[in-house]
Amino acid sequence: MNTKKYIRVLAIFLLVTTSCRSKQMEDKTGIGSPQTADVIVYGGTSAAITTAVQVKKMGKSVIVISPDKHLGGLSSSGLGYTDTGNKEVIGGLSREFYQRIYNYYAKDSAWKWQTRKDYGNVGQGTPAIDGANRTMWIFEPHVAEQVFEDFVSEYNIPVVRDAYLNRESGIVIKDGNIQSITTTDGQRYSGTVFIDATYEGDLMALAGIPYTVGRESNTTYGERWNGVQTNVFQHPHNFGDLHVSPYKVPGDPNSGLVMGVSKEGPGNYGEADDKVQAYNFRMCLTQLDENKVPFKKPANYNPERYELLARVYAKGWDQTFQKFDPIPNLKTDTNNHGPFNTDYIGMSYDYPEAGYKRRKEIVKEHREYQQGLMYFIATDPRIPGKVREEFKKWGYAKDEFQDNGNWPYQIYVREARRMLGQFVMTENEILGKKKVEKSIGMGSYTMDSHNVQRYITKDGFVQNEGDIGVHPHEPYKIDLGTILPKKGACTNLIVPVAVSSSHIAFGSIRMEPVFMILGQSAATLAVMAIETSKAVQDIAYADLKAQLLKDGQRLELEKH
Repeated sequence: MNTKKYIRVLAIFLLVTTSCRSKQMEDKTGIGSPQTADVIVYGGTSAAITTAVQVKKMGKSVIVISPDKHLGGLSSSGLGYTDTGNKEVIGGLSREFYQRIYNYYAKDSAWKWQTRKDYGNVGQGTPAIDGANRTMWIFEPHVAEQVFEDFVSEYNIPVVRDAYLNRESGIVIKDGNIQSITTTDGQRYSGTVFIDATYEGDLMALAGIPYTVGRESNTTYGERWNGVQTNVFQHPHNFGDLHVSPYKVPGDPNSGLVMGVSKEGPGNYGEADDKVQAYNFRMCLTQLDENKVPFKKPANYNPERYELLARVYAKGWDQTFQKFDPIPNLKTDTNNHGPFNTDYIGMSYDYPEAGYKRRKEIVKEHREYQQGLMYFIATDPRIPGKVREEFKKWGYAKDEFQDNGNWPYQIYVREARRMLGQFVMTENEILGKKKVEKSIGMGSYTMDSHNVQRYITKDGFVQNEGDIGVHPHEPYKIDLGTILPKKGACTNLIVPVAVSSSHIAFGSIRMEPVFMILGQSAATLAVMAIETSKAVQDIAYADLKAQLLKDGQRLELEKH
């Protein structure tokens, strides 16, 4: 870890540790009689729900405290074209989620806007519908949300929605154990084990667990694909040799920079930084007039934001519809594509550690940027006429996200804080160069980082940096230590989303099926710790493995 990050982590740890006494005194006031359960889950993500389901299946009580009104995170907020890799390593409750999706679409009534036959069966490297295994990997957002709600209903899981952790003083810790947490409305929740299932790792940070933000240098863990990756282009999300000028008057540095280009240099290849990859929203679009909401000019629309896109088209580029991936009922999961796209590069740097107010501002900025981009492509005369006319045929799906202006609920937090836990997963484990001995689940997707920054090259052109895609040779194991703080930090907290991994390793781990897998494993560990009155770090792996296998988790690749 570089010096800057080390100082920040140490300062946070000392701040939380030294403030524990005062927090315990505040707890004695009795403000907000505590709600109590065996396991307290903070988060509304897909991992939060599989965590809670597993706790209930093992006979313990649980409360889910969700900052979100709508459950499921990205899985129910537009990411319906699932990033999966090898489906054979997806087991347990994660696989059950996709089996429930299959069961839903097996009904004729599920096909409102098209027939099942007309939909086809195209998925990401595999058929969307796997009849042999009764799983379906591609789905509409509202269907995924309903599956999570069904889980909650069937297992009678208490969920407190729109509940935000008090990140200033909302925790009581005694002898390395979290006693209770408090939300911003003053309500307290006490439990035996706590699980942070947020994308941001907010509870982990409040508990004083060391973590990192940004990219490690390649030398930190002996990696190749971490750190600054200048002149590495593995996806078509770069300016290549288009020679696009970053200046308001092309070729004139004195005219100032167009919007979206940093005046700072990118740093040296392989160096660490504290920047995070770009966020965006996974939009659900349609061409069907009966179910379409046309693109409209958003608040604070500024066409100057999209000057680079106009210049890209002027150079002859046109891959506009490359990532309009089809999902059922004539809809899409539309993601980023090309050198200038829905990824709002450089605008998410402060999100991981920002307060709630600033995070909402960042989300609003991303929404306005992305909605403005849709409007720009559909209406601006600098966009080729053929592209504009085709783009106007598209709009937001009217029957999705109906209480949010047909816009996804969850911004795609591709990476925020990452815990520094008992075991740090790196590209070496992902690529099979180092072994993992204590598997709690598997991953197989590409180590995928989106662009981190947009800068000016030494030749005076604009370029993107940070977009990486490296395929594992085969599915890999994820170590138990990735979800566990070091024992000296906390003995009753588990972190299945903001896991202990390097930036580039997290690029593969951060897939929704994997988060659900890790949520189930975290819950299993939590219940075993409760039943044995042990620290979560002290559960024998052999015992944990036996229970995980019993419950359908897939811990290693079966050799056929």
